[in-house]
Amino acid sequence: MQGIVYKSTGSWYIVKDQQNNFIECKLAGKLRNSESKSTNPVCTGDHVTVKIDNNKTPIIEAVNDRKNYIIRKSVKLSKQYQIIASNIDLCFLIITISRPQTSKMFIDRFLASNFAYNIDTCLLFNKIDDIDTYERIELDELFDLYSNIGYKCLKISGKKLLNLNHVKNEMKNKICVFNGHSGSGKSTLLNSIDSSLNIKTAPISSSNLTGQHTTTFSKMFDLKNGSKIIDTPGIKGFGLYDFDKAQLRDCFMEFLNFNDCKYNDCLHKDEPGCNIKLAVEKGFISKSRYQNYLELLSELKTN
Repeated sequence: MQGIVYKSTGSWYIVKDQQNNFIECKLAGKLRNSESKSTNPVCTGDHVTVKIDNNKTPIIEAVNDRKNYIIRKSVKLSKQYQIIASNIDLCFLIITISRPQTSKMFIDRFLASNFAYNIDTCLLFNKIDDIDTYERIELDELFDLYSNIGYKCLKISGKKLLNLNHVKNEMKNKICVFNGHSGSGKSTLLNSIDSSLNIKTAPISSSNLTGQHTTTFSKMFDLKNGSKIIDTPGIKGFGLYDFDKAQLRDCFMEFLNFNDCKYNDCLHKDEPGCNIKLAVEKGFISKSRYQNYLELLSELKTN
């Protein structure tokens, strides 16, 4: 039987079959004991093959090839990363100027990872109803920066239902993921998009102005408009995995307009005749984006 994983807890999986039935499954031993660098061989969004025997627990025997996936750093020392969701049509990154603050480095790391894994990303600048004059200036600067690069950007308020019609239009007939720091308003936003979701929310911590985790595992929901969403755990930090330095160079979209450098393998760091560095000096490429690129580059191995 073929189906799609709608929920993954790490030990049990809820699979929706082609007749829209939900089936509780476990993993086949060969999948559970795989030598993958991932902590989870099966994740929400996977297309899987399930074996069903009478009076026995259904078993996920195989996972079809994924068109893409989102990963985050694993807390297990023996594994490098955890797959959060797969087979995504559109990923929304929720950005807040404060309470909690979303840093440019977090945004750039996230965008580079999604670009590498072929995931379209839309930036949602949330809580526009709850910012002061200086924060609004900062928001407008970020909005202009990323929209000028070529990313779809929207200013919204999940709490006050501002501009959510634009979000819904982007979502139509797509499998979507919403990501952002805990406390960025993800659960409130999703409940505002479709009140039947009833996703748990929690207040911002008063001690450090950061969010409290309300989602501990990924789960897919069917919406009334034909789209699907995958609700994922809040993310404190993103890593780049299975990257080399040459790959990272191609994950900053604006670089592609200026990469006619003297050397074909130019990493835009110390090499002479680098057009990227020249574009930064002339203001065609953001200094913050370039500095974040250099910092990410320093984290990566040389292939």
